[in-house]
Amino acid sequence: MPHIGPHVTLDNPAFIHETAQLQGKVYVGPGASIWTYAVTRSELFHIHIGARTNIQDFVMIHVGNDSPTIIGEDCSITHHVTLHGCEIGDKCLIGINATIMDGAKIGENSIVAGHAIVAENSEFPPNSIIAGVPAKVIATRDNGEANLANAQFYQAIAARFAQGEERLEE
Repeated sequence: MPHIGPHVTLDNPAFIHETAQLQGKVYVGPGASIWTYAVTRSELFHIHIGARTNIQDFVMIHVGNDSPTIIGEDCSITHHVTLHGCEIGDKCLIGINATIMDGAKIGENSIVAGHAIVAENSEFPPNSIIAGVPAKVIATRDNGEANLANAQFYQAIAARFAQGEERLEE
């Protein structure tokens, strides 16, 4: 059974893995999924996980010193990502092991590449492809459709897991 604290609001999520840890004031939207060993912690401010967003394995979400963490709808927050007091727009994909720091804002339909480090208070417009250390825009393209397809794939997996099936049909 996952740890779900008394201040967590579950608004009909699709799936929460038994190893997930949800602590503090956290909202998990409809159809969202929280995967293996994901941790949310918000002693101050709040964490908002939008509808149909997937929080993948070993993701760490915490609030900032002066800011909540807000994740939009239809996002994929991939393995080992750290989100710390930042805002992620709708239909974004945050790549494996990326870190996004306090006050940073990622515009809708964007991709943050794996291992990128988004510095505090950085702001990126919609449709950005963001990479590097420190992260910067390396291209501009509407990634919304592809990012939505990734989120929908995770919705299908979540629906199967919620029924006790750990594999999709081949």
